[in-house]
Amino acid sequence: MIFKKMFFLAFLFVSIFAQAQTDRWQQHVDYQMDIDFDVTNHQFTGKQKITYTNNSPDKLTTLYYHLFLNAFQKGSEMHLHMQNVPDPDPRVAGKFKKLKDSDIGFTQVKSLTIDGKPTHFTIEGTILEVKLPAPIQPHSSVVLEMDFLSQVPIQIRRNGRNNAEGIDYSMAQWYPKLAEYDRDGWHPDPYIAREFYGVWGDFDVKITIDKKYIVAAGGYLQNPNEVGYGYQEEGAKLHLPKGDKLTYHFKAPNVHDFVWAADRDYVHKKYLRKDGLLLHFFYQEGKETKAWEKLAPIMDEAISFMNEHFGQYQYKTYSYIQGGDGGMEYPLATLITGHRPITSLVGVSVHEQLHSWYQMMLASNESLYPWMDEGFTTYASTLTMNHLAKKGLLGGMQYEEDPFAAHYSRYIQVNKAGMEEPLSTHADHYLTNTAYWTGAYTKGELTVRQLEYVIGRDNVAKGLLAYFDLWKGKHPNPDDFFKVMEDQSGITLDWYQEYWIQTTHTIDFAVKSVKKKSRKTTKIKIEKLGVMPMPLDVVVTYKNGDKELFYIPLDVMRGEKTGDVLTEMETNIQKDWTILQKEYEFVIPAKFKKIVSVEIDPSNRMADVNRDNNIYKK
Repeated sequence: MIFKKMFFLAFLFVSIFAQAQTDRWQQHVDYQMDIDFDVTNHQFTGKQKITYTNNSPDKLTTLYYHLFLNAFQKGSEMHLHMQNVPDPDPRVAGKFKKLKDSDIGFTQVKSLTIDGKPTHFTIEGTILEVKLPAPIQPHSSVVLEMDFLSQVPIQIRRNGRNNAEGIDYSMAQWYPKLAEYDRDGWHPDPYIAREFYGVWGDFDVKITIDKKYIVAAGGYLQNPNEVGYGYQEEGAKLHLPKGDKLTYHFKAPNVHDFVWAADRDYVHKKYLRKDGLLLHFFYQEGKETKAWEKLAPIMDEAISFMNEHFGQYQYKTYSYIQGGDGGMEYPLATLITGHRPITSLVGVSVHEQLHSWYQMMLASNESLYPWMDEGFTTYASTLTMNHLAKKGLLGGMQYEEDPFAAHYSRYIQVNKAGMEEPLSTHADHYLTNTAYWTGAYTKGELTVRQLEYVIGRDNVAKGLLAYFDLWKGKHPNPDDFFKVMEDQSGITLDWYQEYWIQTTHTIDFAVKSVKKKSRKTTKIKIEKLGVMPMPLDVVVTYKNGDKELFYIPLDVMRGEKTGDVLTEMETNIQKDWTILQKEYEFVIPAKFKKIVSVEIDPSNRMADVNRDNNIYKK
């Protein structure tokens, strides 16, 4: 009887554990928004209806919304952040203290119901907290309805009116947006102008605005023949409504944000790719924007490269919209400043479009893991821009054998200055902008580039495609990414993730000595001066010009890399280097006098902070 009870308890425990480890779930949200915009006072009223589906196993007793426009006020958390950070963003610094009441941004919630019942809510800065009258049960849906009034601030960061180039409205982070709830709980992060995290869903948005304005958006226009301005179908008759306003009706399926912009002087040009993807370009014509006339065919080539190397773009439209304060990515669109020469314009367009992969289709929590968004995008951008340069499409920009070299130097410079912070730092919690930008963009990029060195270039290329196919339309985290790379390469990578992502430990290896061991052999001694372990490519060059690779795996890798750039050399796999070992020596079957040099990592893909000691020369 005791045995049966024990067996039953064990069975019960396993069953509960199995239920807790079921496939990952994701919340779902459908937005219906009707916006009436008043351009005389830069305000708009909004009616929002959200159908929110709780796919989690949890009862939800609270909901959170982001009210991003509330950040653009004196004393906001964004303002305080800009005051306290030692190296403030020059695009933002000084703008807050000049704000008048008519210049600020705000969202005032007039009413909010859930399934028709009034709710109690409080607003603190950019976060609205809702105490629900009854819990939202697992695997059930509720309808949230809100009336609100918002004012568009002068352009400070990303969104706003009257940007530096004269664009009337850059409408990013403009609507009350439900916060994400995942297996780690709610993520109601205040807005300080860093990163975002949103719920997957469908958007149905109607924007009513003075008919003098042309509206551009990240979505599919549903009523092209009622607005004109280049949207109308070929040969179709326009049916413009009477009155002073037009209503633009957009839909954006299976996305987690929605952006739009409006300007009285936009021109709207279109470019249809052979695969059916329709590209839209909205900008003010003038001598400062001449480069826009060359942009479409270049981006056509860029998108083909992106599809081949990073996964197939999942939508049938994309808009390049002049606006904002630099470059900022959104689903199906980007806002970018447009007064740029062609190389700069292509560079920012390529970077922001690649966010369609690393954030818009692979929607990691970029607040918590900004390097998975900005870093992967920067890696892919570097490869794409180098491809365009090789095709001769970028004027003075030349193809480089190693387009990442300067990026390693930037990382090493910040590390040696003592300003580096771990990549595991939340985007909002970096102490300096320098640390954030270097971590999220540069070290994040090198995460992938250096991984080529660890598991092989071909494995990384195939792994990125597998990662996209497995996780598109979901919320992958670092474990998910490294698991794909482990499966692709057969190499264990938890040590790499621990050292490179969670610490600021450096890599530093040196050729300590090269000495004659016998008449026909030479002994090479390598020293580990840094903390982080790495496998090593050691290339020996001989007097006759021959090169030979001596590959030293790490024991914790439990395997060796394949399909790499150095595999055309004669390769000799050495015994494993253990991660706690400070020195490593091996003997090569070559006369000492025939050796010209011994070099660690001649491919320069390892982020060694002191490359001067990586090479021995006679």
